[in-house]
Amino acid sequence: MSQCQATTKKKKRCLNNAVSGGRFCQLHQDTVDGTSLRKAATVVIGTIAGHAIFPGVGTIVGLAVAALVAEEDDGSKGMKTSVFISFDFENDKKLKDFIIGQSKRTDSPFSVVDQSLKEAVPERDWEKKADAAIARSSVVLVMVGPQTYKASGVLKEVKMARSRNKKIVQVIGYKDGNYTRVPDAGQLYTWNWENLKKLLG
Repeated sequence: MSQCQATTKKKKRCLNNAVSGGRFCQLHQDTVDGTSLRKAATVVIGTIAGHAIFPGVGTIVGLAVAALVAEEDDGSKGMKTSVFISFDFENDKKLKDFIIGQSKRTDSPFSVVDQSLKEAVPERDWEKKADAAIARSSVVLVMVGPQTYKASGVLKEVKMARSRNKKIVQVIGYKDGNYTRVPDAGQLYTWNWENLKKLLG
């Protein structure tokens, strides 16, 4: 299976696998199709406008201007940052659901990478699946609860993310209490929508 040909907002290559027989992953397929239509429309409109302003050479001028405008919309606009959620499976399952809910907001700059959790598969398979999901993501989001700093699954996922040079962001999952940051997972942030948009955009 080939790698998705799309580019993220940060001009990096998407790490997801392309859909069977296609050039893009499921996440980017619709966005890219829509972008292609917008590019074609921009070229046509630019040509007509250029010809009206500069008869004779307007077609050439219009095409050049339209191509420049279309180049700005290179398929990365509207693409969301792919995020893997790491959390304390034993104590904080609901935090993952909250983040998935926020990823579905219309103004959300991120999407959640689908992953298999260890409740459904043996430990060895869970680690393999988690590592594959982290490889497909741009950011690993650690949702921090009271015991997360010592949760073995989270520590393994952070190690996987580091080995793949992934950006790691850790966010406090609850309003009240004192929380210890997860080792080697960077700065600990407060969970609010503005922070998430900034960190995951």
